[in-house]
Amino acid sequence: MSWIIAELPLSLDLESKKVLKALSPAHAALAELKGIASTIPNQNILINTLGLQEAKDSSAIENIITTHDDLYKSELNFDAFTSLHAKEVQNYILAMKKGFELITTSGLITSNGILQIQHLLESNNAGFRKLPGTALKNSATGETVYTPPQDFDEIIRLMTNLERYINDPAFHNCDPLIKMAVIHFQFESIHPFYDGNGRTGRIINILYLILEKLQTLPILYLSKYIIKHKTAYYQHLQNVRNDEAWEEWLLFMIHGIEQTARETIELIVEIKELMLRYKHRLRNNYKFYSQDLLNNLFKHPYTKIEFVVQDLGISRITAANYLNTLSKDGMLRKRKLGTGNYYINEELFELLTKR
Repeated sequence: MSWIIAELPLSLDLESKKVLKALSPAHAALAELKGIASTIPNQNILINTLGLQEAKDSSAIENIITTHDDLYKSELNFDAFTSLHAKEVQNYILAMKKGFELITTSGLITSNGILQIQHLLESNNAGFRKLPGTALKNSATGETVYTPPQDFDEIIRLMTNLERYINDPAFHNCDPLIKMAVIHFQFESIHPFYDGNGRTGRIINILYLILEKLQTLPILYLSKYIIKHKTAYYQHLQNVRNDEAWEEWLLFMIHGIEQTARETIELIVEIKELMLRYKHRLRNNYKFYSQDLLNNLFKHPYTKIEFVVQDLGISRITAANYLNTLSKDGMLRKRKLGTGNYYINEELFELLTKR
């Protein structure tokens, strides 16, 4: 007999001793991350740099592989030089930013919002699955591992139930990290779309942490952790379906949150230190130093004249002069792409790619 998805909330007690013990250090790490993120003067620096990393990692889980170089070039909007995979990763960034915008304005994660996120990811209007035939298969053997709901009305019913579970605190009063893990399991099990379920689900994770005020920015991403433990991730999902192994699944996700938060804290500290070094070098050696220029060099690992014109409100000639001077002095590396030039903050690039 095949497993059938239960509506939420579950009738089980999910707050075991092991789970409760794991929650405390995870919450402490999230609180520290939230605090340190607020000390970066321009928050777009973190949203862009960490968002790019997440987009790359989350897409890689679905075998959409791109290099850091292709990804950062695609941010320059030199369309003729954007690889197909880099475009898909760019779509992820757009979808994540759209989700952040939606919950910032509405304070909700709705089915309609989830549809908008998936639409941006996949560049189609297919919406929730209407036709049967979707099955999750073992990529190595081709064996069907799990068959999600096939009936459109059932998908709608389960998504409506999930929407209430996400947004109504009284519906299930338990720790938000437990709820996030339940939400992720439920969404991936409903598998409401033909394509983009995994990436949409991972965007919902961070949006839920923001909704619960555990973070203020979309910067805590679990994709790298999932890549590192990909086999375990899929096995835990299936073990819940087969054996109701909820404790192991919850511990896996809670440990992932703590570990990812700690790694993100380290990265932000390193970005802050590098920004401070650049700030001193720019301020001491260049009359054209400004905070806006510093922010520009850290918002985009690869920048170009048009970005500086836009961010600083200066002429194209002045912007070109700034970037060429910094390139000549070794603070940036100048590269040509087609008929245009771009400039690499190599130290930031190294910092982001070494991880």
